Amino acid sequence: MDVNQRCRSGNNRTPRTRALGNALREARLDRDIGLRQFAKDIGRDASLLSRWETGDRTPTPTDVAQILGKLGMKGERYDEIIELAYGTDDVRWVATTLPEQKAQLAALLDYERTATVVTDVSPLLVPGLLQTSDYARAIMTGGGVPASDVSTRVTIRMGRREDMNRRGSTRFVALIGEAALRQLIGDRRTMVGQLAFLLEMAELAHIEIRVLPFDSGWHPGLINGSLMIESEVQPPAVYLEIGDSGLFLHTRPDVVFYRQVVDRV
Repeated sequence: MDVNQRCRSGNNRTPRTRALGNALREARLDRDIGLRQFAKDIGRDASLLSRWETGDRTPTPTDVAQILGKLGMKGERYDEIIELAYGTDDVRWVATTLPEQKAQLAALLDYERTATVVTDVSPLLVPGLLQTSDYARAIMTGGGVPASDVSTRVTIRMGRREDMNRRGSTRFVALIGEAALRQLIGDRRTMVGQLAFLLEMAELAHIEIRVLPFDSGWHPGLINGSLMIESEVQPPAVYLEIGDSGLFLHTRPDVVFYRQVVDRV
């Protein structure tokens, strides 16, 4: 099934509805309440509540407020989840605030867990899912990430990598620019460790690494990197890191465009 068919045949799940569903499920589980019991408490059908939590159906902001009120949630986390409930129909999800970036990360992790193929076009840096902890830490430190957040972010990134390798069912294709292999990130010891790790990962059956040499000419991957996530059970999506913000794309024109970028690269 090609990308056009997957876009047409998918359900209503989008990155934002999935993030909203994850947040609602976590809020319920934090209160240690079963799905059927909670559905009864709020006067809803259990199957509908389940589809809200998986992102297959989208609750209204009023529905979300009812759920959070019944769970007794207040304050900042309440505001963050309510904010997710607005704009679920937006064709592009841009996250600039830290709470939205955390919600996007949760959605990205969810997508990766169900993916069959993940393709990372990375012209300037080693892809996140192939980075060593030292390399990732050097990037984050140099990029101005607060010192108090670096360790947590590195741990999350390493967790994503280990999760993918542990499953072994997700094919990961890394299209790396030669610049990524030559740019000194951290110190030379960090780079030696990173390059050795790439060679190690390239031996795994589910990982394919290709390098675009400097003399390959212009290609659309030079404009910006992209992460395409494809699955047999849901529509594909594309994730872009742009400066200190993240952008999720899921509409057919956007996905088809980035599929063409991958094919051209």
